[in-house]
Amino acid sequence: MKSKLTRRSFLKRSVLAAGTVSAAHYVAFPSILSARQPSDTLNCVQIGCGGRGEEHLKQAILSQHQHLVALVDPADHQIAGKQKWLQGEAVDMGNVQVFSDYREMFDKISGQIDAVFIATPNHHHCNAAMLALEAGKNVYCEKPLTHDIAEARKVREAAARHPKLATQMGNQGHCEPGYRRLCEFVWAGVIGNVTETHSWTDRANGGVGPRPPTKPVPPGMHWDSWIGPAPYRDYHDDLHPHEWHGWYDFGNGSIGNMGCHVLEGVFWALKVEHPTSVEMEFVRGGSDERYPLGSRVRWDIPARGNMPACKAYWYEGLNPTTTAKPSGGLHAATGKARYYPELALKLQEQYPDEELLKGDSGTLYVGDKGVIFTATYGGTGANPMHIVPMEKMDQIQQPPRTLPRPNPNPFVNFIQTCKAGRTDTATPFEYGARLTEFTLLGNLAQHAGPENKVMWDGPNMRVTNIPDLNRWIKREDRKGWVV
Repeated sequence: MKSKLTRRSFLKRSVLAAGTVSAAHYVAFPSILSARQPSDTLNCVQIGCGGRGEEHLKQAILSQHQHLVALVDPADHQIAGKQKWLQGEAVDMGNVQVFSDYREMFDKISGQIDAVFIATPNHHHCNAAMLALEAGKNVYCEKPLTHDIAEARKVREAAARHPKLATQMGNQGHCEPGYRRLCEFVWAGVIGNVTETHSWTDRANGGVGPRPPTKPVPPGMHWDSWIGPAPYRDYHDDLHPHEWHGWYDFGNGSIGNMGCHVLEGVFWALKVEHPTSVEMEFVRGGSDERYPLGSRVRWDIPARGNMPACKAYWYEGLNPTTTAKPSGGLHAATGKARYYPELALKLQEQYPDEELLKGDSGTLYVGDKGVIFTATYGGTGANPMHIVPMEKMDQIQQPPRTLPRPNPNPFVNFIQTCKAGRTDTATPFEYGARLTEFTLLGNLAQHAGPENKVMWDGPNMRVTNIPDLNRWIKREDRKGWVV
């Protein structure tokens, strides 16, 4: 579909469309025009049906017994697969419309929607979320909230203009108790002043070399809709359905894939606002179009209130050229040494009984009175947030609980908040946008190359010492996709 939808034409048409829909069947603009009762059922749309989109359908719509009004995906096979699966779950698919382009969906059925769920590749997040917000819809969007920093501020500002709408960035850790307990420990001074953090992940969302050769678009793939606001390119391998993470135009590499999860404890507990600089200290792989296969990045965080300056380190990826005996520094699935062998060695020497690297990701918070560990989402169950070594947890005075404990499932938290007519979700866009911006600064360091410190003017959203990097802060949307 070739759409010339702009924000002005979209808003005009969506308002007209809302006026033509029977109020007996749909409630248009629920958060603005009516006060919801907890027993109400939300009319929901799923944008992006593969990957996390299936989890949206399972956990938000099926398990919470909400009403699905539309599926949106540029791949016909994804739509067909979800239709078959949903029929098996007793969903009446006769009332579920399907679209390959969310612009068309908003244009045609905006008045029928209460809540929008977004699980597209990152380059669509901002555009889909903006259209939903401007149409007066509650919005749930996967992390990172946007593809670039300027988009994060744009979405944050849009959410502020619509204070009666519930928004949520999908981020399990902010709902679960691990990071909340971390904040309580750090703010109570249990480990003293934190001056270093070390975060790692075994993800390697990047590549090397040029683009693969152009291929015919597969049958049933609406390629123009998949490309969306990004610069157009012909179809090729290594993009769909998941490999887009590693390409500049569509994803944000390992930092974008896991940073909002793994770095959240750093951002939240240490009350980070704007780092003064960020630098990639080491890199492996990557190209003019692809993110690295492995890198080490450092954020320089200035003093905040009574907290001293801090350095936050990020280690990512596997090193397939390194071999070693099985140890805590090995990736369990492949047996290959992780990219961060120097960190693994240091941890094994200092904490030989802790097995801190046994999971796929984690963070250490180094204070002048002790060290805390958190796993990927803050840590629960068998791998909780804890003082290192673990035995010290029984030797300290536990700080009181001062933060609320929302429903630990972000989908349930969002649905419950919407149905109650509230907006106090666990991870509203106001917070999710700031966390996303902090995380995506790591991409600027990767674009700068190794050992090129990037000086960051956060309030004015610009790089001050390498002007060419500012082109990565804001993408120009492709014609027909400007919102």
